[in-house]
Amino acid sequence: MRIAWKLLTAVAAVLVSASMAGAQTMKVGANIGNVPWEFQNEKGEFVGFEIDLMNEVGKRLGQKVEIVNIPFQGLFAAVQSGQIDAAVSSITITAKRLQSVSFAQPYYDSDQSLTVTKASGIKDLAGMAGKTVGVDTGSTGDMWTTQNQATTKIKEIRRYEGLNPAMLDLAAGRIDGYISDIPALLYYVKDKPQFAVIERIKTTEQYSVMFAKDAPLATKVNGVITEMKKDGTLAKIHKTWFGTDPDPALATAKVLDMPKP
Repeated sequence: MRIAWKLLTAVAAVLVSASMAGAQTMKVGANIGNVPWEFQNEKGEFVGFEIDLMNEVGKRLGQKVEIVNIPFQGLFAAVQSGQIDAAVSSITITAKRLQSVSFAQPYYDSDQSLTVTKASGIKDLAGMAGKTVGVDTGSTGDMWTTQNQATTKIKEIRRYEGLNPAMLDLAAGRIDGYISDIPALLYYVKDKPQFAVIERIKTTEQYSVMFAKDAPLATKVNGVITEMKKDGTLAKIHKTWFGTDPDPALATAKVLDMPKP
């Protein structure tokens, strides 16, 4: 009996060890401070739409999720080098990016926007002529503003690592406007009456999870996102952070293909 008990104990220990070894950790890079996608709450915890998304993805894949705080521009090198397994931060799928990284199917449709202080008197994008605008370094807002600087007659572009420092400079008058993703700004200004999102800039962007080029994990995560759309989990996350159900015709609810170069 003693021998049998020892054998059973040894087998159990091996099984537990194997189970622990199989429980991989998925390292997910995110630019913390990107409200409402990923930011810190009053307890210092990482929260947000994409935090909920990736925690659910990890749960369904049987993996622990570790969020790694990385400035937006650094996310691209981090996935390509293997420092992280995936990245989120309202990352837009673009043809150029698809040459060097892979994406799961999109889960959010967006545009850019211009935010100003109400006291500035600026009413639209045309009012930015001769003025200074802030953007997030390397973002699609940065790309759009740089490409359209001549036509908009914006005098200077200043680059920031996230929304919070840009909005602090906007409030202090160090920049005249801030161009960034419209959902983040609408969420940010809803309880800050000194600011106003005054123009939607149509760019038809779609956000997704980014991976190293052709990483097998991309296909796995894509399948989980399909499940989350079909069973309504992604719609619940949308309602948690934006207060509304997603449009059934848009990427948060509609199952889509993985983007290809």
